[in-house]
Amino acid sequence: MLLDGSVKFAKIARQAILDKDIMKAHENIIKTQNIYYELMTSLDVNQGGEWAKSLMGIYSFIVEKLVQANIKKDVNAIDEVMPLIEGVRDTWNEAYKASKGNK
Repeated sequence: MLLDGSVKFAKIARQAILDKDIMKAHENIIKTQNIYYELMTSLDVNQGGEWAKSLMGIYSFIVEKLVQANIKKDVNAIDEVMPLIEGVRDTWNEAYKASKGNK
């Protein structure tokens, strides 16, 4: 799933920052950001109401922190949003299971 990739790429980026592998960190942060940009693009805040606006806020916050992490090569910025990135993935996985009747 796409969101599994966001977790994977964020973890790779974090380790790359620690390893001082700037290019690898940059590439994986960008991959993670691109996943969230895609989610933001596909989110219809007009149809989704407050729920969609809240999701957009979470996605925007994640992207903001990833930009900071990329500019400053800051592990703390990634650490701050990692629980959110994992939470978004887990929530969508649960929603998918519920939609298939596999609770």
